[in-house]
Amino acid sequence: MRARSKNARIEDVAAKANVSIMTVSRALRGVDGVSEKKRAEILKIARTLKYVPNSNARSLAVANSNLVGISLPTFAGEVFAEILNGMRQTFEKAGYSSVIDTTEYSRDAELNWVRRLLSWQPAAIILTGVDHHPETIALLKASPIPVLEIWDHTNDPIDLCVGIDHFEAGKTIGQHALECGYKSPAFVSTPKGHDIRADARLEGIRAVYQNLGGGPIPVARPPLQSAFTTGYHGALELIDTAQPDLICFLNDHMAFGGLMACERRGVSIPDDLGVIGFNALDLASVLPKKLTTIRTPRRLMGVTGARNLLARINGVKVDPPAALPMEFIPGETTSPR
Repeated sequence: MRARSKNARIEDVAAKANVSIMTVSRALRGVDGVSEKKRAEILKIARTLKYVPNSNARSLAVANSNLVGISLPTFAGEVFAEILNGMRQTFEKAGYSSVIDTTEYSRDAELNWVRRLLSWQPAAIILTGVDHHPETIALLKASPIPVLEIWDHTNDPIDLCVGIDHFEAGKTIGQHALECGYKSPAFVSTPKGHDIRADARLEGIRAVYQNLGGGPIPVARPPLQSAFTTGYHGALELIDTAQPDLICFLNDHMAFGGLMACERRGVSIPDDLGVIGFNALDLASVLPKKLTTIRTPRRLMGVTGARNLLARINGVKVDPPAALPMEFIPGETTSPR
């Protein structure tokens, strides 16, 4: 066995762990094929021998990792890209690197990623939303590693939380619709349970209308496609079957698809039908008619979350979670009835 040195080889780690070089490589890269117990043992040996195969594993060789793990639902669209941009710039200035994974909105996928990441002993972990597998919550609450939940809001986070209140966002949309005189709102979203933030906004709209004596709010949930296509087919379904006077969409991209569906059916916006989006994406500013929407503080959310997490890493007390403010933007796609 070689003496411990800064130039330890992968062969040294394999010999000490009594496994093959391939097994060490799999353990360090976090891929399947190695049990969590054996992975943890190999990572401990790698740190002890100060073996550094690449920049992602460099944190194994030091007492305090500079690696932050970030879990996002998807890379598609602008929302999570802007949150991520705010976080990464803040972390990089502080000397931290990040490793990113996507879950495609699967709690099981998030749990598997958290299991792998914990074995690397990162400086911190960031999850999107506040809805997680019970085992994920148990693992992270039992770990000393700081955790940030982003994009959603709860008063009972795993550790830290920076986000917006999606139920309140839905109530804001519903209140605007009510003040305009809309009596038959509808909603276009993804399959139920796929995105609980969208479901929370729908419940916020329902909360505003529930005491008016009207019927249930129709919801179109087309199969998962691009946001534009989902909005298009969802709007066609509602126009043909429910005949609403207002359609609220999960986001601005879906609202754009909905506007194209209205054009195809000869529906005039906002005379025949109102349209409301969400997020105030760049797309909303270049449409022929200014879209009624809600601006979400995405980059601010990323920066604030990263700063709070850095404070937590360095032992500084962080204020209790508070929902970030949103801005309702009345546009030309809704009008008084």
